[in-house]
Amino acid sequence: MKNVYLDNNATTQVAPEVIEAMMPFFSEYWGNPSSMHTFGGQVKRYVDEARASVAGLIGAQPEEIYFTSCGSESDNMAIRGVVEAVGGRPHIVTSCVEHPAVLSVCRYFKNAGCEVTELPVDARGRLDLELLEESINRDTALVTIMWANNETGTIFPIPEMAPLVKAAGKVMHTDAVQIVGKLPVNVQEVPVDMLSLSGHKLHGPKGIGAIYIRKGTKLNPLIIGGHQERGKRAGTENVPYIVGLGRACELAREYMEDEQTRVARLRDKLEARILATCPDTRVNGDPDNRLPNTTNISFEFIEGEAILLLLDQVGIAASSGSACTSGSLEPSHVIRAMGVPFTAAHGSTRFSLSRYNTEEDIDWVIEHMPRVVDRLRQMSPFVKK
Repeated sequence: MKNVYLDNNATTQVAPEVIEAMMPFFSEYWGNPSSMHTFGGQVKRYVDEARASVAGLIGAQPEEIYFTSCGSESDNMAIRGVVEAVGGRPHIVTSCVEHPAVLSVCRYFKNAGCEVTELPVDARGRLDLELLEESINRDTALVTIMWANNETGTIFPIPEMAPLVKAAGKVMHTDAVQIVGKLPVNVQEVPVDMLSLSGHKLHGPKGIGAIYIRKGTKLNPLIIGGHQERGKRAGTENVPYIVGLGRACELAREYMEDEQTRVARLRDKLEARILATCPDTRVNGDPDNRLPNTTNISFEFIEGEAILLLLDQVGIAASSGSACTSGSLEPSHVIRAMGVPFTAAHGSTRFSLSRYNTEEDIDWVIEHMPRVVDRLRQMSPFVKK
C-alpha cells in the first residue's frame, strides 16, 4: 500500500541533509559551546554559523536571533517577556484564530487582570486592518498576530499591520511558524519587533526553534540561569539541533521557489479534483491569499475524525479541524470563528503538502477520497437515503 503524508503543517519529514549535518555533533563535536577550551570553541563556531543561516532566511542580523526549544517557547518568550517588562496589567491585542501557543498565553494574562482584545475574522478568515488600528490604545503593550494560519493557510497582512503598530509606538510580535520557509519573509522590509519560527515545520528536527528580536526591543527572559543566548535564554545550547535548524533554513531558501510553484500546483490539483468529485464540499479560508501548500476542505454531513480514520486505512495522513475533548466532538476555534455552517464545520479536513510530495501522491488521494466520502455519507443520519 502506498503511503502519502499530507500533514506537513503539523510536522515535516527531517531532510536527509539536515540529519547528515547533525550527526557529527552527537559524537565528534560534543563540547559545550560556552567553554573556553578547544572542545567548546570548535563547537561554538558551528552555532554561530547556524545563527547566521537562520538570520539569512528572514533578513535579520545574526545577533538578533535567539535559539529556543520550539515555536511555543518562542511565542511565550515574546508575549510574557514584553508584558513582564512593561509591568502592571497592560493591554494585549491578538486574533481569535491564533495558535494555542499564543492564544492560551494571552488568555492567561487576561485571567491575571490584563485587558486582551481578540480581533475577529470574516468568513474567509481575514482580519480587518481598520479594526486593528482602532483596537490599539495608550495601554497597549503588545500586538501579537500570526503571519499565516496553521489550519486554513490564510495569510494575514503583517506587512501592512506592522507599520500601523510601529506608528502607534507599540511592540509587534508575529508567530511566523507556518510561513517561514514557504514564502519570503524579510524583517528589514516588514518592521515586526519579534518573530517566532520552529525547526520541525521546515524539515528540521523537533525540539528546536528560534525567535527574532529586533535590536532595542525590551523583554524579560523566560528562562533565567546562565549567560547563554546573550542573557535572553539560559540553558546549555542544544548544538546538534541548532546545527540542524541552520541547515534546514539553508535548504528552505534553496527550495522556496519549488514551494511556490510545483507544490502550489499539486495543492490546486488536489483541491480542484476533490471539489469536482465530492459533492457538498467547500474550501475554508482565503483561496486568493494563503500558503502554497495548504487547503482546508469541509465535507458536509460527516465527521472529520471518521474521514481521517478511513484515509489512514489507505495510507493517507491528513488532519482534522475537530478535536475530541471530554467525549464531545467540537470544531476547531478557527473554523468556528469563520462561521462555517454546523453541517460542514465538523467535517473540516486539512491537507498540507511539502516539497517531498509527488504527482503520484496526489493522484492516490484523488482516487480514494470520493470513496471515503461516499462510504461515510452512506452511514450518516443527516444524509437523505
